[in-house]
Amino acid sequence: MKKGDILKGQITESHFPDSSYIDFEGEKVLIKKGILGQTVEFAVTKKRKGKLEGRALNIIEKSQLEDNENPCIHYEVCGGCTYQTLSYENQLKLKNEQLKALMEGATDKDFDWEGVIPSPKYLAYRNKMEFSFGDEQKDGDLALGMHKKGSHYDIVNVFECKIVDSDFTKILELTLNFFKERKVSYFHKNSHIGFLRHLLIRRSEYTGEILVSLVTTSSFGFVEDPNSLPEPSVLGTAEEVLIKEWADYIKSETDKGILNGSIGGILHTKNDSYADAVLNQGTTLLHGKDYITERLNGLDFKITPFSFFQTNSKGAEVLYNVAGKYLGDTAGKSVFDLYSGTGTIAQLLASESEKVYGVEIVEEAVEAAIENAKKNGLDNCEFIAGDVLKVVDTLGFNPDVIILDPPRDGIHPKALPKILEFGAKKIVYISCKPTSFVRDLKIMEAAGYRMEKCVGVDMFPNTVNCETVALLSKLNVDKHIDVEIKLDELDLTSAESKATYAQIKEYVWNKFGLKVPTLYIAQIKKKCGIKLREHYNKSKKEKQVIPQCTPEKEEAIMDALRHFKMI
Repeated sequence: MKKGDILKGQITESHFPDSSYIDFEGEKVLIKKGILGQTVEFAVTKKRKGKLEGRALNIIEKSQLEDNENPCIHYEVCGGCTYQTLSYENQLKLKNEQLKALMEGATDKDFDWEGVIPSPKYLAYRNKMEFSFGDEQKDGDLALGMHKKGSHYDIVNVFECKIVDSDFTKILELTLNFFKERKVSYFHKNSHIGFLRHLLIRRSEYTGEILVSLVTTSSFGFVEDPNSLPEPSVLGTAEEVLIKEWADYIKSETDKGILNGSIGGILHTKNDSYADAVLNQGTTLLHGKDYITERLNGLDFKITPFSFFQTNSKGAEVLYNVAGKYLGDTAGKSVFDLYSGTGTIAQLLASESEKVYGVEIVEEAVEAAIENAKKNGLDNCEFIAGDVLKVVDTLGFNPDVIILDPPRDGIHPKALPKILEFGAKKIVYISCKPTSFVRDLKIMEAAGYRMEKCVGVDMFPNTVNCETVALLSKLNVDKHIDVEIKLDELDLTSAESKATYAQIKEYVWNKFGLKVPTLYIAQIKKKCGIKLREHYNKSKKEKQVIPQCTPEKEEAIMDALRHFKMI
């Protein structure tokens, strides 16, 4: 097998969130976003250091899991929803198996896996979308929607998207038609020429209010890099007039009763950054107000265009109820809510707690959190604007419990040890990217915490993603006795016999795709205090240089030794 080969095979393994593997003539090929059981035609795209990667070209035979006869009409081309062809029951089944395997592989300690809790709504559940302007093919007509599957440039019009209320797609279609008629160009990433960038829409599940923000550059022509300018650029007169016309058009058309909800506010956001992201370099209110109100578990929350808020409102109620249940009784206790966003969790816990402190780096979110707490009549919440990494050094006391709800990449590696130094008896970790939690879990276990239980909450139906909530408890050091035992007093040869070198090699290859020589295994076993036969790791020449195991392979071998209960 070599790079460029076009082959056929069946997906026999599926790992969270979107890694699938094909066994082909004794070799494993990684395929992204395949579904367990599918037979696909694939191209080999990479072969390096014993690892093979491929790209699915065609689905030759569906998986037995694909039993949904009415997927979204955009499914074949849109890159948004990988699991549209699965019934929701099978989606949950697949996510449960993947997440359970992920968590069990992350720790050698016993814990309760409590399955995956379904979303109350699996269609039309999203309360926020960021649609992109572009074209469906190079130099084609203007498009507004989602990125095409496997493409960073092509955009798919998604007028029938199933994961949002039809209000989203009606506003999308109105906006697209408005700018197509006027032949306005989108911002081209390579040439840095063009005007239209994104359409951001938020909709309250509770009130039906809708917030619409058009994101553009400051010019129809070439856009200067804002980092190279002494002063921020400003909108030209013609650009301002066009934006006002668009806002008036959206307001007049939606006032005709075509929406299920109603327009709460229409805004414009300027973004001249060369980064392909929705950035706020200045937002102007054009109609209505600059926020909507969402209600969760009886509390009201003010949501602005760039507030962090869970994208599935009904699912968020389930998620936060689980977090509250895991925390247990917080009466008379102090709680740290780190990465608190608009203070949702903090406020839901406030009525039962003595004091809740929220820390969030986005100042706008902190301002909204303070305002939300006042609106909800809560006076025992304190919100602090700043980076968790720096703020934890200034808090000056230890909390009883901590809630962590970090960004997708998890907790900053320098911040996590500081958080653990508080020694909170309980930590509840909410993760929107469970693979990041798995990485952080190792550090938390090393600091004396143990995961007691974990559950998935499906906040993202029809996609590969899922949130998890984990309860970690601090080991009671008062109930542990320190005993000094010298390694030479132990019979460690019994540990060595638990797995052969061949079994360890096979385990490492199957799980990590790494080939490890016997020498490396012997080095790590010796490092762990496992006695070796005399000939292992010994040079026959006095000055022979012995290759040393790399950190990546050391971690993989350590994982195998833990798996076989040798350490």
